[in-house]
Amino acid sequence: MSTTAPPPDNATVAPAGVVVAVLAFTGIVVSLMQTLIIPLIPQLPTLLDASASNTAWAITATLLAGAVAVPVMGRLGDMFGKRLLLMVSLVLMISGSIVGALSESLVPLVVGRALQGLAAGVIPLGISIMRDVLPREKLAGATATMGASLGVGGALGLPAAALIAEYADWHFLFWVSAALGVIVAILVLTLVPESEVRTGGTFDAVGAATLSVALVTLLLAISKGATWGWSSSTTLGLLAVAVVSLGFWGGWELRTKQPLVDLRVSARRQVLLTNLASVVFGFAMFAMTLVFPQVLQLPVETGFGLGRSMLVTGLVMAPSGIVMMLVAPISSKITTTRGPKTTLMLGAIVVAVGYLFGVVTMSAVWQLVAISCIIGAGIGLSYGAMPALIMGAVPPSETAAANSLNTLMRSLGTSTASAVAGVILAQMTITLGSAELPSQQGFRVTMAVAAGASLIALALAAFLPRFAPAAPSRQEYAPVKAAMRP
Repeated sequence: MSTTAPPPDNATVAPAGVVVAVLAFTGIVVSLMQTLIIPLIPQLPTLLDASASNTAWAITATLLAGAVAVPVMGRLGDMFGKRLLLMVSLVLMISGSIVGALSESLVPLVVGRALQGLAAGVIPLGISIMRDVLPREKLAGATATMGASLGVGGALGLPAAALIAEYADWHFLFWVSAALGVIVAILVLTLVPESEVRTGGTFDAVGAATLSVALVTLLLAISKGATWGWSSSTTLGLLAVAVVSLGFWGGWELRTKQPLVDLRVSARRQVLLTNLASVVFGFAMFAMTLVFPQVLQLPVETGFGLGRSMLVTGLVMAPSGIVMMLVAPISSKITTTRGPKTTLMLGAIVVAVGYLFGVVTMSAVWQLVAISCIIGAGIGLSYGAMPALIMGAVPPSETAAANSLNTLMRSLGTSTASAVAGVILAQMTITLGSAELPSQQGFRVTMAVAAGASLIALALAAFLPRFAPAAPSRQEYAPVKAAMRP
């Protein structure tokens, strides 16, 4: 493995604050893609003249493409340049947005959504660029801000998309997405410097292909299991392929000289526990977005539904994203003074408190706003700490791949949350007229499960090594060994 020294501190083409702002804005724009068409889901069968089960692929395609892209883009970024691969991701997102904007039927829309999903590696690539080009004293705050952009984009995208979908043609959503993509691409190209840290070597095509098969089959089984049946031959067959593929991939990665993911580094206690915590945090974060919109939009005749529109629903969810961004400096301060382990544990406690509050009260709009803000604050703390924990335990030349794997773990958590919540809400129902709807008890159980996931993350974080703030300077820039005290 080879690395080259990074540029000196004064080599950035823009002040550090500008670089952070551009990368965070890029992360927000890309994360908007996750909620872009949520307001359209009930209308898609009519708009595209297709069944509801087929139009669901407009969501599933983005999920699957993102799962494949994240580890591949991370490894390629370490090899050929992180900004270069970030630009490639943005071009794919813009292309997907244009395809979606021109779509009049299901197939091109699904293709466009898949291309948008291929941009999912932008946030881990952005965090890795920050490590390489920013002064060390600014890194904690920058990574906290970049990590928060994931939640901010998702939270702010929902009301914006609902507003556009309500008052404009649905194609306009994709034209806006394409325009934002062009803007951030120009900003990145002109203001963000390329990192000169490289691993060199060759790309692990076998590892990439095997991992892609494993992830696609696993996520497909999780996301479609409720529709196909958890005991159906299709679901079980996909899970079997996923297990076999993961086993082969793990053996291959341990044998090859230049693996897609260095499993020996990933097995270090700090990296392993952080990634496991990311899975359960991804679960906890997504549970809120599954429960709140339904409670807000269910008819008041249910006795617990609030009968609100999608636009109001988006506005209720938006403050949580703002809170995530506001909490980023606090996350940075705690990480700098007490270490990212403390920040992660505190975030887990706050998220658990928010969900437990939701278990006992969800009867008014203001209560849901308060709950979402509490949970958003905890997620903001946690997502700011995770990159610091990862980067404290991996060499600079593997930063993008390691951060991408961490992002992938969160995605697995969100996919699992969707499946688990779907099962709970499908089993705990009430009948209103001729419709069968999720029950209030089902929502409470889902919130309780999310609180439990947060407590599991707290337990995992408790076993992390104590973080030592000392680290090599950027001028030395030797591959980093985790500086930790037992």
